[in-house]
Amino acid sequence: MSGSFSNFATKYSGRLAGFLSGWNYWFNYVLVSMAELTAVGIYMNFWFPDLPQWISSLVCLVAITALNLVNVKAYGEAEFWMALIKIAAIVSMILLGLGLIFTNGQPFPDNFSNIWENGGFLPNGLWGLALSIAVVMFSFGGIELIGITAGEAEDPDRTIPRAINQVIWRILIFYVGTMIVLMALWPWNKVGMEASPFVQIFNNVGIPAAAHILNFVVLTAAISVYNSAIYSNSRMLYGLAGTGEAPSFFRKLSPRGVPVRGILVSSGITLIVVALNYFLQGHVFMYLMMIATCAAVISWVVICVTHLKFRAYCKRHKKETKFHAIFYPWANYLALIFLAGVIFFMAQIPDMQLAVLFLPIWLLVLWIGYCQYKRHRI
Repeated sequence: MSGSFSNFATKYSGRLAGFLSGWNYWFNYVLVSMAELTAVGIYMNFWFPDLPQWISSLVCLVAITALNLVNVKAYGEAEFWMALIKIAAIVSMILLGLGLIFTNGQPFPDNFSNIWENGGFLPNGLWGLALSIAVVMFSFGGIELIGITAGEAEDPDRTIPRAINQVIWRILIFYVGTMIVLMALWPWNKVGMEASPFVQIFNNVGIPAAAHILNFVVLTAAISVYNSAIYSNSRMLYGLAGTGEAPSFFRKLSPRGVPVRGILVSSGITLIVVALNYFLQGHVFMYLMMIATCAAVISWVVICVTHLKFRAYCKRHKKETKFHAIFYPWANYLALIFLAGVIFFMAQIPDMQLAVLFLPIWLLVLWIGYCQYKRHRI
């Protein structure tokens, strides 16, 4: 069903968990939408340095919102082609990077020496590695979208487990593989924040054409994330409305089966980023990313706890699960410890402490909202 893990949280962990996870997830992806629209503005500035970021953000918001209003097939088709562009470009970039590494005249392993030189393999020590987890957490957000799409997937018993199993291999190839190649090509401490690292590195090694192509690719990636955010947010509002946890206003579908009202409200609130980019250009992305990371931590805590309760329910009723999670239940406990660690490490970084302070305030807002919902429900 749409808004699936929020519904499962309600079923196995209670209404508070369902209400909290649903609205928190919606809020999280509003923030992610804002962050990705900000990234769109940054990437467009590579080609048009004088173009205000807010204009790029606004054009992207209007175009992708209009696309999602058509039907779910339009979203799926757009996502398919954007994913194809990303995969083809990243694989090509890895192959091109390896070609440059092995033809630079240095023998192996000296041609990979940028990885362990410039301060060593861990230039800032294990503590620096631990602190980086807070930023990495934002990058890995979104894999839970697999569950959101289950309600509209064809043959979910087959396609959902296959998608889950493929995640680890995609991470190894597209995240870890890419980082190894990039860091081998160019010293990590010479990469700035004025553009995508992909673009900067290929520009610096003397392949400006590759830099332009990769800028197009990272732009496509940012648009793709926003496309997915609009899709998931509208379905989450629809799912919350179905359980009475959001106004019935969001339960209405268009003749094509699209939750139009959820799309328009989510996009309308995301418009705030246009104003933020107008008044706070250059600072918006980091603030949004950190607050979104805190919201993602809440979502994953609920997912982990709900999964534990779901498995306990299955055990009590002697039901077999169709998808067997490895290392259950220890993987759940380790994940919860990791999530607590993310918040702890964020609290150690001055630029991220504001987001950590925001976390209890946001939980209080959700609690007040739940109390109001429960009172009106009674």
